[in-house]
Amino acid sequence: MRITTEENDIASVLYSEETIANRVNELAEQLTVDYAGLDPLFVCVLKGASFFYADLCRRVKCRIFMDFIAVSSYESESKSTGVVRIIKDLDKNITGRHVLIVEDIIDSGLTLRYLKDLLSSRKPASIKSASLLEKDIQHKCTIVPDYLGFKMGDDFVVGYGLDYANYYRNLPYIGILKPETYQ
Repeated sequence: MRITTEENDIASVLYSEETIANRVNELAEQLTVDYAGLDPLFVCVLKGASFFYADLCRRVKCRIFMDFIAVSSYESESKSTGVVRIIKDLDKNITGRHVLIVEDIIDSGLTLRYLKDLLSSRKPASIKSASLLEKDIQHKCTIVPDYLGFKMGDDFVVGYGLDYANYYRNLPYIGILKPETYQ
């Protein structure tokens, strides 16, 4: 097996491909029960949540609608500015809809808080969130996902959609990036 340069940048694997798949299946089972008969709109927060979102949507066993939103809060590839800006808004009207925001990781909590406030102002029937990861740190704002894949430490992680400078998204696992790679 050929080892790529990207894999050489990984200090360790935090969550294997199998572990992620098992947890996504569990979340999908719960979402199937919770959203049965509601025709929810699942909103993917691009780009990081795209792998999680696609796998989750494929495994949910009730009718869902899909839409995408892109936001940014990063001034560089590793530091958040704390100011969230919309790059691509939703295509669908969410008034009266049951909305699930699907996020990759909750770090400061500012992005998810911003999205929940923004989308709540559009009068959905309900709004909940699912996050693959949540850092077990003091968030800048209080936000708790309704559905959570994994709680993790304060490591810089990549893979399964998560990136550094738009690299590493395609790794099938979530790995801890070596600090010398981004410092």
